[in-house]
Amino acid sequence: GSLRKASYNTSLLRAAAGMMPEGTRLVIGDIRGIPLYDADLESSEGIPAAVTALKDAIADADGLLIATPEYNNSMPGVLKNAIDWLSRPPNDIQRVFGGKPVAVMGASPGGFGTILSQNAWLPVLRTLGTRPWFEGRLMVSRAQNVFDDKGQMSDPAMQEQLKRFVEGFTAFVRA
Repeated sequence: GSLRKASYNTSLLRAAAGMMPEGTRLVIGDIRGIPLYDADLESSEGIPAAVTALKDAIADADGLLIATPEYNNSMPGVLKNAIDWLSRPPNDIQRVFGGKPVAVMGASPGGFGTILSQNAWLPVLRTLGTRPWFEGRLMVSRAQNVFDDKGQMSDPAMQEQLKRFVEGFTAFVRA
């Protein structure tokens, strides 16, 4: 959900990938290279290659885990822009998102984690026809104290929360 090289949310995804239950894996997609959505661009050039690759990866996945920052009490524009592209053309929404199990987590330097961003995603996920997992939420607040300077999760309590979150979402996907 962030383009920043040292993104806490990318670090959160990497930590989650290292905690996946046996027989599962987390593939981290990239939104870098996705242009701003422009219907004229879509009409004249079609869907950009970066969008097509990410769409196909999501469509092939058993579930979708979104790691979202929180910018100005809402979702980040670059991630929303990527979702807007991923929903084009509209007749492809069902293939990519329809009934897809989805979980949302996030990390923020602020004290409230990403609660408002996660809440802002709910109407979007509903519109796309996903199957959101509501049994658990993971909001990493004061992320600068949770990750070391190399982006490794260094907080044992948060590691345990993330492990339970990943295990719970995996069980939801498998159900």
